[in-house]
Amino acid sequence: MTIQKNILAAAAIAGGLCVGAAQADELSFANFTPPFHTINASVIEKMNADLSGATDGALTVRGYHGGELGAGPVEQYVRVFQGVADIGWGLPGYTSSQFRQTMIAELPNALPLDMPGYEALWRAYSDHLADEFPGTVPVALWTSEPNIFIMRDHVIRKPEDLAGLKVRVAGATAAEVAVALGATPVQMPINEVYNSLQTGLIDGVITGSSTLSDFKLDEVANSYTMGANLGRLSFYAVLNEARYNALPDDQRAAIDAASGVPLSKSAEDAWNATANAAVAAARATGDNTFVDLTEDEIAAFAEALAEVTDAYVDSVGGADTVAAMRSE
Repeated sequence: MTIQKNILAAAAIAGGLCVGAAQADELSFANFTPPFHTINASVIEKMNADLSGATDGALTVRGYHGGELGAGPVEQYVRVFQGVADIGWGLPGYTSSQFRQTMIAELPNALPLDMPGYEALWRAYSDHLADEFPGTVPVALWTSEPNIFIMRDHVIRKPEDLAGLKVRVAGATAAEVAVALGATPVQMPINEVYNSLQTGLIDGVITGSSTLSDFKLDEVANSYTMGANLGRLSFYAVLNEARYNALPDDQRAAIDAASGVPLSKSAEDAWNATANAAVAAARATGDNTFVDLTEDEIAAFAEALAEVTDAYVDSVGGADTVAAMRSE
């Protein structure tokens, strides 16, 4: 009789464990970069910790790194939209025709250098950007640190120094910046820049300084120009809308609380911290050239790029979006 009771008790415990396991749910997060990239700790791991804590482990997030759920950063949004991944992150610039209003945040002088980009994007989201995210629920919107010139064997002090150089850009908006400065834009994903700089396919890149460590560009570049408001990169992390709607009410509430402005701030703060550390490390090596532009030199770049920003905003009817981003 005792043996039978023990068997029944063990079966009850096992059954309880199975029920618990069945109730637990995991959201897959597609990451096209390696696990050491800034996105992992600031967004993926943070989201997992927040959701797991709020739901007593019933809902978690697992990162799939290095393109495990599909190679190629350009296709990230589509993977989430189609449900290949529950969550993914990417750059609007890779498919800029979809994100015509969102891309305003990337324009030179559209936002002051000291304005948090995530705040600007969320201020404009409901009224001006929401339609650009079909089939998904944005869980984070943020921007990088301000763009700089990252060059190999070319020192940039004035717009004319870019004439004839091949410069990598992330999207159509940045391409217009390169053209206005006399450079030839070369559009490619950031994970191809290292080899392209190393082999001389491109002369430099307009992007944030966090890439010096996140993509090891400090190993192949040797000249950096700081101070001009060249714009910045924008980013999204989105959750498949159908997956979100299928979750229990308490789990959706946990996602709502863990995402939006708080998660976006975590990402942007991490980008800035990575950028600051990368610049400090690159300066300390002693074999790099750093150009810190004067006010007059900054003004020369602003004048050269003013028409790019004005023309783009006019072309997308974005005056109200700019005002919302700037809180005007």
